[in-house]
Amino acid sequence: MAQDTYHTPALLEESLEALQIQPGGIYVDATLGGGGHSHAIAERLDAAGHLYSIDRDSDAIAHAFSHPCFTAVHGDFRYLTNYMRYYGHTGAVDGILADLGVSSHHFDDASRGFSFRADAPLDMRMNRAGGTTAADLLATAPEDRLVTLFKVYGEFRQARRLASAIVKARNDGGVATTGQLAAIAEPMLNPARAKKELAQIFQALRIEVNGEMEALEAFLAQAARELRPGGRLAIITYHSLEDRMVKNFMRSGRIDGEAEKDLFGRSEAPLKPLGKAIVPTAAEVERNPRVRSAKLRVAEKL
Repeated sequence: MAQDTYHTPALLEESLEALQIQPGGIYVDATLGGGGHSHAIAERLDAAGHLYSIDRDSDAIAHAFSHPCFTAVHGDFRYLTNYMRYYGHTGAVDGILADLGVSSHHFDDASRGFSFRADAPLDMRMNRAGGTTAADLLATAPEDRLVTLFKVYGEFRQARRLASAIVKARNDGGVATTGQLAAIAEPMLNPARAKKELAQIFQALRIEVNGEMEALEAFLAQAARELRPGGRLAIITYHSLEDRMVKNFMRSGRIDGEAEKDLFGRSEAPLKPLGKAIVPTAAEVERNPRVRSAKLRVAEKL
């Protein structure tokens, strides 16, 4: 490998097995991240095969490895169809992988503002070239909107209290850092699960800042179109919202789970789920605790 990955890939062997990689196949890693999954896929390809790995984070692209069967694409996976059209593989992809977790690099780099472990500016943007930061969001979003995102995206029981406290803090200098947000939330946290609840709060902001749910919905529809018949879709999720979307889509072709049917009542779902969700082994969780909530779901294009 040209350089070390800066992220430990989750469910690596299970993901590779799910994709049933053929040496001459065309594959997409929709979430390059630290490159762990991508490098393992590229190593299994020959001169006829190729892997395209997408990431909107310039750090991920800058750290990407070099391999003759590999192309790093700086962009958002919600535009998958555009990339496949550009590279000449529309509707002919053999396998698509997406690991929806945040890279370890993002959590470990305090300046990105993804973690409450160190006081840093509340940024949370995957693509720092533009867009609204988490601090901007907390400074401008209506209180009702904050309640909704903490309740829906973070599943935080004290969402209304937290939103009210944040709006009040706007008059006292605002909420510009991870430490300030953690301090505001602290009185509302259950002491027995404080870290988990704080992580849920940060998760909610990250999802909103990066438009993750909207991007995932667009990606799923395009992934189903870009796979050839028999091609595999493998997605690793980390929280119930995205997992439910993936599960519903693989089963019905829609994120709400309501399958469309033809005139004869037959399902028009483009995919067939393969087995149940795969979770990490106890040994993997011990090596890498960040994967403890990971679930791998696999489907095949009909």
